[in-house]
Amino acid sequence: MTVTEPATSDAIAADTSPQPAPGATPPRTPLVARAAAELVGTAALVAIVVGSGIQATQLTDDVALQLLANSTATVFGLGVLIALLGPVSGAHFNPAVTLAEWWTARRGGAGVNVRELAVYVPSQIVGAIAGAMLADAMFGEPLVKWSTHDRSAGNLLLGEVVATAGLILLIFGLARTDRLRFAPVAIASYIGAAYWFTSSTSFANPAVTIGRAFTDTFAGISPASVPAFIGMQLIGAVVGLALVAVIFMRGKTTTE
Repeated sequence: MTVTEPATSDAIAADTSPQPAPGATPPRTPLVARAAAELVGTAALVAIVVGSGIQATQLTDDVALQLLANSTATVFGLGVLIALLGPVSGAHFNPAVTLAEWWTARRGGAGVNVRELAVYVPSQIVGAIAGAMLADAMFGEPLVKWSTHDRSAGNLLLGEVVATAGLILLIFGLARTDRLRFAPVAIASYIGAAYWFTSSTSFANPAVTIGRAFTDTFAGISPASVPAFIGMQLIGAVVGLALVAVIFMRGKTTTE
Protein backbone atom coordinates (compact mmCIF):
# COMPACT_ATOMS: atom_id res chain seq x y z
CA MET A 1 0.00 0.00 0.00
CA THR A 2 2.90 2.34 0.67
CA VAL A 3 6.60 2.65 1.01
CA THR A 4 9.03 2.58 3.87
CA GLU A 5 12.31 4.42 3.86
CA PRO A 6 15.34 2.38 2.77
CA ALA A 7 17.50 1.00 5.54
CA THR A 8 20.50 3.02 4.41
CA SER A 9 19.71 6.04 6.56
CA ASP A 10 23.20 7.52 6.18
CA ALA A 11 22.82 7.55 2.40
CA ILE A 12 19.46 9.25 2.72
CA ALA A 13 20.88 11.87 5.04
CA ALA A 14 23.59 12.66 2.48
CA ASP A 15 21.17 12.82 -0.43
CA THR A 16 20.04 16.35 -1.16
CA SER A 17 17.70 15.39 -4.02
CA PRO A 18 13.91 15.52 -3.53
CA GLN A 19 12.56 12.53 -1.63
CA PRO A 20 10.36 10.13 -3.63
CA ALA A 21 6.62 10.00 -3.23
CA PRO A 22 5.02 6.90 -1.68
CA GLY A 23 5.92 3.83 -3.65
CA ALA A 24 8.73 5.44 -5.62
CA THR A 25 11.70 3.10 -5.51
CA PRO A 26 15.41 3.44 -6.28
CA PRO A 27 16.18 3.06 -10.01
CA ARG A 28 18.56 0.19 -9.17
CA THR A 29 15.61 -2.05 -8.26
CA PRO A 30 14.71 -4.10 -11.38
CA LEU A 31 11.12 -3.75 -12.52
CA VAL A 32 10.67 -7.53 -12.46
CA ALA A 33 11.64 -7.54 -8.76
CA ARG A 34 9.17 -4.76 -8.04
CA ALA A 35 6.41 -6.60 -9.91
CA ALA A 36 7.14 -9.76 -7.96
CA ALA A 37 7.06 -7.83 -4.68
CA GLU A 38 3.69 -6.29 -5.58
CA LEU A 39 2.24 -9.66 -6.62
CA VAL A 40 3.51 -11.55 -3.57
CA GLY A 41 2.70 -8.71 -1.17
CA THR A 42 -0.87 -8.32 -2.43
CA ALA A 43 -1.36 -12.10 -2.40
CA ALA A 44 -0.14 -12.27 1.19
CA LEU A 45 -2.36 -9.37 2.22
CA VAL A 46 -5.49 -10.98 0.77
CA ALA A 47 -4.54 -14.36 2.23
CA ILE A 48 -4.31 -12.69 5.63
CA VAL A 49 -7.65 -10.93 5.27
CA VAL A 50 -9.54 -13.95 3.92
CA GLY A 51 -7.76 -16.57 6.01
CA SER A 52 -8.22 -14.76 9.30
CA GLY A 53 -11.89 -14.24 8.42
CA ILE A 54 -12.37 -17.97 7.85
CA GLN A 55 -10.51 -18.82 11.04
CA ALA A 56 -12.57 -16.36 13.04
CA THR A 57 -15.90 -17.77 11.86
CA GLN A 58 -14.72 -21.26 12.74
CA LEU A 59 -13.81 -20.22 16.28
CA THR A 60 -16.78 -18.07 17.26
CA ASP A 61 -20.29 -17.09 16.21
CA ASP A 62 -19.90 -13.63 17.71
CA VAL A 63 -19.69 -11.23 14.75
CA ALA A 64 -17.89 -8.58 16.82
CA LEU A 65 -15.19 -11.06 17.80
CA GLN A 66 -14.95 -12.23 14.21
CA LEU A 67 -14.32 -8.68 13.03
CA LEU A 68 -11.86 -8.08 15.87
CA ALA A 69 -9.85 -11.17 14.90
CA ASN A 70 -9.98 -10.24 11.22
CA SER A 71 -8.87 -6.64 11.77
CA THR A 72 -6.13 -7.57 14.25
CA ALA A 73 -4.57 -10.09 11.87
CA THR A 74 -4.75 -7.53 9.05
CA VAL A 75 -3.05 -4.83 11.11
CA PHE A 76 -0.07 -7.00 12.04
CA GLY A 77 0.21 -8.65 8.65
CA LEU A 78 0.02 -5.39 6.72
CA GLY A 79 2.63 -3.72 8.91
CA VAL A 80 5.06 -6.59 8.34
CA LEU A 81 4.48 -6.61 4.58
CA ILE A 82 5.07 -2.86 4.26
CA ALA A 83 8.26 -3.06 6.33
CA LEU A 84 9.56 -6.02 4.30
CA LEU A 85 8.63 -5.06 0.74
CA GLY A 86 8.50 -1.28 0.93
CA PRO A 87 12.21 -0.87 0.06
CA VAL A 88 11.72 -3.05 -3.04
CA SER A 89 8.50 -1.90 -4.71
CA GLY A 90 7.11 0.76 -2.41
CA ALA A 91 4.63 -1.81 -1.05
CA HIS A 92 1.62 -0.31 -2.80
CA PHE A 93 -0.44 -3.54 -2.95
CA ASN A 94 -3.19 -1.22 -4.15
CA PRO A 95 -4.03 0.16 -7.63
CA ALA A 96 -5.54 3.28 -6.04
CA VAL A 97 -2.18 4.11 -4.47
CA THR A 98 -0.31 3.33 -7.68
CA LEU A 99 -2.66 5.48 -9.75
CA ALA A 100 -2.40 8.33 -7.26
CA GLU A 101 1.38 8.20 -7.39
CA TRP A 102 1.36 8.09 -11.19
CA TRP A 103 -0.82 11.20 -11.18
CA THR A 104 1.52 13.08 -8.88
CA ALA A 105 4.48 12.03 -11.05
CA ARG A 106 2.70 13.46 -14.11
CA ARG A 107 2.51 16.77 -12.31
CA GLY A 108 6.22 16.93 -11.57
CA GLY A 109 6.54 14.75 -8.48
CA ALA A 110 8.47 11.53 -8.03
CA GLY A 111 6.63 8.31 -8.69
CA VAL A 112 5.79 5.55 -11.13
CA ASN A 113 5.67 6.10 -14.88
CA VAL A 114 3.19 4.63 -17.36
CA ARG A 115 5.28 1.49 -17.94
CA GLU A 116 5.53 0.83 -14.21
CA LEU A 117 1.83 1.53 -13.78
CA ALA A 118 1.05 -1.03 -16.49
CA VAL A 119 3.12 -3.63 -14.60
CA TYR A 120 2.12 -2.83 -11.02
CA VAL A 121 -1.68 -2.92 -11.40
CA PRO A 122 -1.96 -6.33 -13.12
CA SER A 123 0.52 -7.77 -10.63
CA GLN A 124 -1.62 -6.52 -7.75
CA ILE A 125 -4.83 -7.94 -9.24
CA VAL A 126 -3.29 -11.35 -10.00
CA GLY A 127 -1.78 -11.41 -6.53
CA ALA A 128 -5.11 -10.60 -4.89
CA ILE A 129 -6.89 -13.43 -6.71
CA ALA A 130 -4.09 -15.85 -5.89
CA GLY A 131 -4.17 -14.81 -2.24
CA ALA A 132 -7.91 -15.50 -1.95
CA MET A 133 -7.47 -18.92 -3.56
CA LEU A 134 -4.56 -19.71 -1.25
CA ALA A 135 -6.58 -18.85 1.84
CA ASP A 136 -9.47 -21.01 0.65
CA ALA A 137 -7.09 -23.88 -0.02
CA MET A 138 -5.54 -23.67 3.45
CA PHE A 139 -8.96 -23.99 5.08
CA GLY A 140 -10.38 -26.65 2.79
CA GLU A 141 -12.75 -24.29 1.00
CA PRO A 142 -13.41 -24.42 -2.77
CA LEU A 143 -10.55 -22.65 -4.54
CA VAL A 144 -13.00 -20.42 -6.40
CA LYS A 145 -16.53 -19.84 -5.18
CA TRP A 146 -18.08 -16.49 -6.01
CA SER A 147 -19.08 -14.59 -2.93
CA THR A 148 -22.77 -14.09 -2.17
CA HIS A 149 -22.07 -11.27 0.30
CA ASP A 150 -23.94 -8.30 -1.14
CA ARG A 151 -22.33 -4.94 -0.33
CA SER A 152 -24.27 -2.64 -2.64
CA ALA A 153 -25.95 -0.37 -0.08
CA GLY A 154 -25.29 3.35 -0.47
CA ASN A 155 -23.94 3.76 3.06
CA LEU A 156 -21.30 1.09 2.35
CA LEU A 157 -20.24 2.89 -0.81
CA LEU A 158 -19.86 6.12 1.16
CA GLY A 159 -17.71 4.19 3.61
CA GLU A 160 -15.37 3.22 0.77
CA VAL A 161 -14.96 6.84 -0.31
CA VAL A 162 -14.07 7.82 3.25
CA ALA A 163 -11.74 4.85 3.80
CA THR A 164 -9.81 5.38 0.57
CA ALA A 165 -9.59 9.15 0.91
CA GLY A 166 -8.16 8.75 4.40
CA LEU A 167 -5.63 6.19 3.21
CA ILE A 168 -4.38 8.40 0.36
CA LEU A 169 -4.25 11.43 2.66
CA LEU A 170 -2.17 9.47 5.16
CA ILE A 171 0.28 8.00 2.65
CA PHE A 172 0.97 11.17 0.72
CA GLY A 173 0.83 13.29 3.87
CA LEU A 174 3.61 11.18 5.34
CA ALA A 175 5.61 11.69 2.15
CA ARG A 176 5.06 15.45 2.13
CA THR A 177 6.22 15.74 5.75
CA ASP A 178 9.20 13.38 5.34
CA ARG A 179 7.80 10.83 7.79
CA LEU A 180 7.65 7.71 5.63
CA ARG A 181 9.66 5.87 8.26
CA PHE A 182 6.39 5.63 10.20
CA ALA A 183 4.51 4.08 7.26
CA PRO A 184 4.33 0.46 8.47
CA VAL A 185 2.83 1.41 11.83
CA ALA A 186 0.77 4.38 10.67
CA ILE A 187 -0.87 2.73 7.66
CA ALA A 188 -1.53 -0.59 9.38
CA SER A 189 -3.03 1.30 12.32
CA TYR A 190 -5.25 3.35 10.03
CA ILE A 191 -6.58 0.27 8.24
CA GLY A 192 -7.24 -1.40 11.58
CA ALA A 193 -9.18 1.61 12.78
CA ALA A 194 -11.06 1.94 9.48
CA TYR A 195 -12.28 -1.65 9.83
CA TRP A 196 -14.34 -0.32 12.72
CA PHE A 197 -15.22 3.28 11.90
CA THR A 198 -16.29 2.77 8.27
CA SER A 199 -19.53 1.02 7.33
CA SER A 200 -17.78 -0.98 4.60
CA THR A 201 -14.99 -2.30 6.90
CA SER A 202 -12.50 -0.44 4.72
CA PHE A 203 -11.59 -2.41 1.62
CA ALA A 204 -10.01 0.81 0.22
CA ASN A 205 -8.26 -1.23 -2.48
CA PRO A 206 -9.53 -2.21 -5.97
CA ALA A 207 -7.24 -5.25 -6.26
CA VAL A 208 -8.22 -6.59 -2.85
CA THR A 209 -11.87 -5.99 -3.72
CA ILE A 210 -11.52 -8.11 -6.87
CA GLY A 211 -9.69 -10.86 -4.98
CA ARG A 212 -12.31 -11.03 -2.25
CA ALA A 213 -15.03 -11.68 -4.85
CA PHE A 214 -13.46 -15.11 -5.42
CA THR A 215 -14.24 -16.41 -1.94
CA ASP A 216 -17.66 -17.03 -0.42
CA THR A 217 -16.43 -16.54 3.14
CA PHE A 218 -16.52 -13.89 5.87
CA ALA A 219 -14.39 -11.40 3.91
CA GLY A 220 -16.07 -11.95 0.54
CA ILE A 221 -17.91 -9.48 -1.65
CA SER A 222 -20.44 -10.33 -4.32
CA PRO A 223 -19.10 -9.81 -7.88
CA ALA A 224 -22.13 -7.60 -8.54
CA SER A 225 -20.98 -5.24 -5.77
CA VAL A 226 -17.38 -4.99 -7.04
CA PRO A 227 -17.75 -2.32 -9.77
CA ALA A 228 -19.46 0.19 -7.49
CA PHE A 229 -16.92 -0.46 -4.72
CA ILE A 230 -14.03 0.16 -7.10
CA GLY A 231 -15.70 3.29 -8.46
CA MET A 232 -16.07 4.70 -4.96
CA GLN A 233 -12.46 3.81 -4.13
CA LEU A 234 -11.24 5.75 -7.15
CA ILE A 235 -13.39 8.72 -6.14
CA GLY A 236 -11.93 8.43 -2.66
CA ALA A 237 -8.42 8.52 -4.11
CA VAL A 238 -9.23 11.77 -5.93
CA VAL A 239 -10.67 13.25 -2.74
CA GLY A 240 -7.59 12.15 -0.82
CA LEU A 241 -5.22 13.80 -3.31
CA ALA A 242 -7.27 16.99 -3.17
CA LEU A 243 -6.99 17.00 0.62
CA VAL A 244 -3.23 16.48 0.40
CA ALA A 245 -2.94 19.45 -1.98
CA VAL A 246 -4.86 21.70 0.41
CA ILE A 247 -3.57 20.54 3.78
CA PHE A 248 0.07 20.09 2.78
CA MET A 249 0.17 23.02 0.41
CA ARG A 250 3.62 23.95 -0.77
CA GLY A 251 4.48 27.61 -1.15
CA LYS A 252 6.84 30.38 -0.22
CA THR A 253 6.86 31.60 3.33
CA THR A 254 5.89 35.25 3.55
CA THR A 255 7.47 37.64 6.00
CA GLU A 256 6.34 41.02 7.03
